[in-house]
Amino acid sequence: MIRSIVIMNIPSMNELPAMERWYTRYHAPEILHRFGPWLTRLESYRVVPVPPEAERYGYYNYRVTESWWRSVQELPSVCGTLSFTPSPIRPKVVSIFVPPQPTEDFMGGEVTPDEKTILRWYIVFKYPDEVPVQEGEDWFLNIHAREVMQQPGLTRFFSYRASEIASLPGHRPSKGPPPTAWHRLSEQWYENFDGWRKSVINSPRKYTKPPWGKYDQYPFLEPYVDFVSTFILERPTDDFLRDWRGYI
Repeated sequence: MIRSIVIMNIPSMNELPAMERWYTRYHAPEILHRFGPWLTRLESYRVVPVPPEAERYGYYNYRVTESWWRSVQELPSVCGTLSFTPSPIRPKVVSIFVPPQPTEDFMGGEVTPDEKTILRWYIVFKYPDEVPVQEGEDWFLNIHAREVMQQPGLTRFFSYRASEIASLPGHRPSKGPPPTAWHRLSEQWYENFDGWRKSVINSPRKYTKPPWGKYDQYPFLEPYVDFVSTFILERPTDDFLRDWRGYI
């Protein structure tokens, strides 16, 4: 089993009505029609509006969709009898494949669901092209993650090392550049934006900048280039597989 994550960004909220109509009326049902036999879950979150301070952390403003696959290796190279309905605008998209469970669970696994409220800082990043992956991993796992765990408002922290799978067979459009190879998905949880501000803005920890870091401040990876993030809550906005009534 493997999970695919898609994070979307639209130019402005003016496009939201058209995008929501397309996503719920056309795109999600077409995904299920094409890939339903291989899916066990298809859940999507409308992201949380953020305070201005959070926008500089590579904020993506539209949706996070998590798909759980029985197997992507078994997918045929060409899937489906119809092409996908094009979106009304072309959103920016980040896509990554990860294992079903975190590869590292740093802290907070003992917290029960009703113990604290949950604001999930959802982060996808990659090391710069000239940095060997193992060198980046050494910094993240042995230095950076330990410093992040000292944040005063942080309640939960775990991470996934990305799979080598880049895209689904029969799904990636033939035009356009190949998908970006992201290295990790991480989640840092806080009780609310006050907890996030306390940890990241008002009382930041002293972090160790890697020697290859081009960005001068935490998280030392360039926003929108090597670092993309958004915020979601604990419950999906849509559970498409459960609610699906068939393809029309």
